[in-house]
Amino acid sequence: MILAVLFTNTEGNILVERFHGVPSEERLHWRSFLVKLGAENLKGTKNEELLVASHKSVFVVYTMLGDVCIYVIGKDEYDELALAEVIFVITSSVKDVCGKPPSERLFLDHYGKICLCLDEIIWKGMLENTDKDRIRRLIRLKAPADI
Repeated sequence: MILAVLFTNTEGNILVERFHGVPSEERLHWRSFLVKLGAENLKGTKNEELLVASHKSVFVVYTMLGDVCIYVIGKDEYDELALAEVIFVITSSVKDVCGKPPSERLFLDHYGKICLCLDEIIWKGMLENTDKDRIRRLIRLKAPADI
């Protein structure tokens, strides 16, 4: 199961978060852990260079995309290889929506469409769609008021 997807800026402020099957009392722990992990390891990394961490049976794959940090947490069948595919789909969709690797401002300008993409990629903790063209078509089917 994919437990969480988080987007932060370079200072560690959360831009978007999606938790699946994580109790609310554990979410604060995950937020602070991921922000600390990114602060220690993401400085100086190249765009879209994947980093991996694990603890017991939980895996974390994270990367930088422009000025945005992306974290994906999984367990069971979503090991580091499966999460690498998930993060690849997420980064390609975000670049597609923004037109390039986003600055924080550009990311927030396209916040609604990025959230729709996330909802189409991950559904209830499972990878739903991986095809960028299909995701683009699905988010276009939403009513204009939802975008």
